[in-house]
Amino acid sequence: MPPPRLFRVILPVASIDQAAAFYAAVLGQPGKRISPGRHYFGCGGVILACFDPRADGDPWEASPNPDHLYFLTDELEAYYRRVSEQPNGRILKPIETQPWGERSFYCSDPFGNKLCFVQSGTAFTGDLI
Repeated sequence: MPPPRLFRVILPVASIDQAAAFYAAVLGQPGKRISPGRHYFGCGGVILACFDPRADGDPWEASPNPDHLYFLTDELEAYYRRVSEQPNGRILKPIETQPWGERSFYCSDPFGNKLCFVQSGTAFTGDLI
């Protein structure tokens, strides 16, 4: 039996409008509003789903994901500039080569979700993909 494919990742946010603007600017695409509290972005066969539970009528607050979400790109410097240009994003670690060989940078979105952008060709996959 083949393994299942990952098709959507939920990114909790406290303001769907602010999230849509931030990720549209960083990812270079408008994405699509799916519901009052959901805005989706296509990311190489996986949907990045910004989700504001309050805006969708749910009774709980959004809490940031506890660990990093990783993006693979051929344009690492361009994404670094895009994140750096956002007044409500934050670079946590500049572009550098990690001890395991990945060339990457670490940042966070306006809601405290931690992100990492990794240069294609340097990603360590452990031969799992």
